[in-house]
Amino acid sequence: MGVWIDTDMGFDDIAAILVVGQSELEIDGVSLIFGNTPLPQVRINAAGAARAFGWTFPIHTGRAMPVLGKLETAQAILGETGIPTIGRSLPQAATLAESDAFAALCRWLERKGQHRILALGPLTNIAAVALARPDLAARITELVWMGGGVTSGNHTASAEFNALADPEALSIVMAHGLPLHMVDLDLCRKVLARPEDAEPVRNAGGANAELIADMFSGYIRIGTSRGRPAMAIYDPSAAVAFVAPDIVSFRPARIDVELHGSLTRGRTVVETRATHASFNAQFAADIDADMARVIILAALVNEARK
Repeated sequence: MGVWIDTDMGFDDIAAILVVGQSELEIDGVSLIFGNTPLPQVRINAAGAARAFGWTFPIHTGRAMPVLGKLETAQAILGETGIPTIGRSLPQAATLAESDAFAALCRWLERKGQHRILALGPLTNIAAVALARPDLAARITELVWMGGGVTSGNHTASAEFNALADPEALSIVMAHGLPLHMVDLDLCRKVLARPEDAEPVRNAGGANAELIADMFSGYIRIGTSRGRPAMAIYDPSAAVAFVAPDIVSFRPARIDVELHGSLTRGRTVVETRATHASFNAQFAADIDADMARVIILAALVNEARK
């Protein structure tokens, strides 16, 4: 079964792609979006990852700016490249060929069959399709999105980063009734990576073992450098919900996003009481965290053995 991935290509995005790639699903295409870094660096990361991991699926360039407002990135946390590391970094690679993500997504949605999308960054690319080609957006079977926060945010006290970076895009997706399955901060924070988790990757013995381990360790250090014993594995947790939905419990809800206010913009408001709202989406309420860790770490180790 072919699927689509929309990504801002940080390390956890790469790990999420590896989780999908090692499942029974076939990746038909990938679209890039600003987020962890501005889009030009996202394209550099994608080219380097494709070279390092031998990716052959097409990669398309998406939107560089949100629907409204200024560009927001996570570079303050992730560094200039969006991929912290304790050593090796992605290799230099030829610039990706210019290929428009909007046109590619439309062509893919025109095909017969199911259309499942895993979105790992701001939803701007998906919103563009919803606005310009609502007939094709209506053919999306499932949209699993790593974003939002049921209880709180991370980029601000109210907002999770992917929601804050383009809340209008999320609002557009919701307004068009797309089948959103939100995998939020609270769910992802149940799936943790500890410093010692990088060692099986480093010892796997393949050509990319040191590279993956160094980037994985750099990612884990985001949490440990702030006094936490581990780091939440965000995008790969959404990938687990995408490839192994039997270990994730989704609940229907009414999800809206705040578009105004310096302290509340980007906040996702999740109403679970059917008596108080008509439901328009689902959110991941629980996950078998141990099994999710097994799936994610196995994907990294298996890639590191090559």
